[in-house]
Amino acid sequence: MSSHLDVRLREGTKHSHTMVENTAFMKCFLKGIVEKSFFRKLLADLYFVYSALEEELQWYQHHPIVGMMYFPELHRQRNLEKDLAFYYGENWRSQIVPSKACRVYVNRIREVGNTQPELLIAHAYTRYMGDLSGGQALRKIARSAMDLPSDSGTAMHEFEQIPTPEAKREFKEQYRQALNFLPLDEAMIQKIVDEANYVFTLNRDVIHELEADVKAVIGEHVFDLVTRQEQLGSTERASESEALGMIALDYSI
Repeated sequence: MSSHLDVRLREGTKHSHTMVENTAFMKCFLKGIVEKSFFRKLLADLYFVYSALEEELQWYQHHPIVGMMYFPELHRQRNLEKDLAFYYGENWRSQIVPSKACRVYVNRIREVGNTQPELLIAHAYTRYMGDLSGGQALRKIARSAMDLPSDSGTAMHEFEQIPTPEAKREFKEQYRQALNFLPLDEAMIQKIVDEANYVFTLNRDVIHELEADVKAVIGEHVFDLVTRQEQLGSTERASESEALGMIALDYSI
């Protein structure tokens, strides 16, 4: 029996999604203001987040519920390692440290893994569906803004096993169907939706910490001009079909 978890997640996180889109960082990003100096810091934080999430998902791959959402073709850790080597050089591991907000985010993933692993579904859904949706648009913006080489700099948003837009649409449909057939009661469904909203908050806090770096690059006046206007979020103004192309968490980001 279908739980309609995909609809519950999409509808239940619209406002949180809009809050992320209205961060100063995302407003600048969507206008093509992307510099290696702060983009690489974002990737470093994401590396710590995905490393924790994917370690937990792998640990629970045989769990009766979490295991149904185990799709290793989505995993981002290795691709992020490629990006970090590109932006920081081969010594990247010694150069990156998680931001304060990133540490909070990673600690939450570990806490969920230790206490209620079903909530990892909220973390995986929010991140990976963002990567496959709005993350693809962000990839194009980043490549253009930083004039990147054709084979470097955006591995984070490249899915070698799901390469084409058609394949991504088909995979997202498969993922939604898997969500809907999870054997969950109403109480757990609501907990997963609540956790997904918290994931958006954790993500928002991570990118908020990068605002000073953006302002340092473009100046306070331009920063204020770009970021002062609130906008209706893509998922709030979109129909159900249009929402599939949302600017999601990654950029979700």
